[in-house]
Amino acid sequence: MGKGQRVGYRRVSSADQSTDRQLEGVALDKEFEDKASGKDTNRPGLAKAIEYARDGDTLVIHSLDRMARNLEDLLRTVRALNAKGVTVEFVKEHLIFTGSAVDPMANLMMAMLGAFAEFERSLIRERQREGIVLAKAKGIYTGRKPSLTAAQVEQVRARVAGRRTKGRRGARVRREPGNRLCVLAASRRRRIEMTSFAASRSDRAIA
Repeated sequence: MGKGQRVGYRRVSSADQSTDRQLEGVALDKEFEDKASGKDTNRPGLAKAIEYARDGDTLVIHSLDRMARNLEDLLRTVRALNAKGVTVEFVKEHLIFTGSAVDPMANLMMAMLGAFAEFERSLIRERQREGIVLAKAKGIYTGRKPSLTAAQVEQVRARVAGRRTKGRRGARVRREPGNRLCVLAASRRRRIEMTSFAASRSDRAIA
């Protein structure tokens, strides 16, 4: 197997920032970049870099925070790349993850990052719970924002009520005492007409 390619990925938070200082002086065979906030899940440059990298390649990133939104996102991405044989290198932190069982230092670092990611998630959940408790105590907790406005809710209710009224109108008319005899008479006339029509067809067939 030949030597794999070194694929570079750069990211800055806004369009007016430059990626030139990232990976400066690092030899690369292919480069991708994004100009988007780290919180933005839509990072087409990173997606293309991950898709482009093949078994034996190395994906080179300036630093940990350039690649992922949080530690959980970082771990998931690195492990996915290692699973398909791609090495991940972070230049600023001097970290290289190969996914190899013979690299105990990288495995230790990965385990530490995993522990920190779980700690980060626990802190976020705890802060959310504390915030909700404080908001409820102050009487300002409203919960999840409604998906529909009050006007939209009224429109939906009106439509539902209209459909129910339309569907029940015929049944209600039939149940009214003054209309029962008319309904029965109309049904009887239809049966007589159908019987007469059938008889006439039978007579014509015999003739």
